Amino acid sequence: MSTDPAPVLLDVSRNGVAVVTLNRPEKRNAFDELLIGGLADTFETLKGADHVRIVFLRGAGQSFCAGADLEWMRRAAELTELGNETDALLLARMLHSLHDLPQLTVALAHGAAMGGGAGLVAACDVAVAIKNTKFAFSEVKLGLTPATISPM
Repeated sequence: MSTDPAPVLLDVSRNGVAVVTLNRPEKRNAFDELLIGGLADTFETLKGADHVRIVFLRGAGQSFCAGADLEWMRRAAELTELGNETDALLLARMLHSLHDLPQLTVALAHGAAMGGGAGLVAACDVAVAIKNTKFAFSEVKLGLTPATISPM
C-alpha cells in the first residue's frame, strides 16, 4: 500500500462545480506517468458527469505545472521506441480528453506553466493566470517540437 498522496485530486460540489488539482507540489506538479494517468482517469470520469457544469484545473503549491518530471524523462530514455511512442500517446490522449470535455474548462495558472503545463492551459476553454505567471514551450530550446502537448 502506497502512502504517497494521490497525484490528482477531484472535488465536485453539489452545484456542479468540479475542481481538479494537480497534486505533486514537491515536484511543481511536473508530469510523470502517474500524474498523466490520474488526469486521464479524472477527465474520463468528468466526461460522463452530466451534473457538472464547469471544471477548474489548478496546481497545488508554487506552480501550476512545471512540465515534464526529469526523473520521468530519464526513465523514458530507457524505454524502447514502442514504449516511448506509447508514453507520448498517453499524454496526447489525456490532453485531448481535457480539450473534449463537454463542460466549460478553466485553467487557473500560477507560478509556472511550462511545456506540458502550457499544454494543459491551452487545452482548456478559458485560461486565467495571476500576474507574473511564466508560460513556455521550453522544449524548443532543446530542438524539440512541442507536438505532443500542442492541442489540435
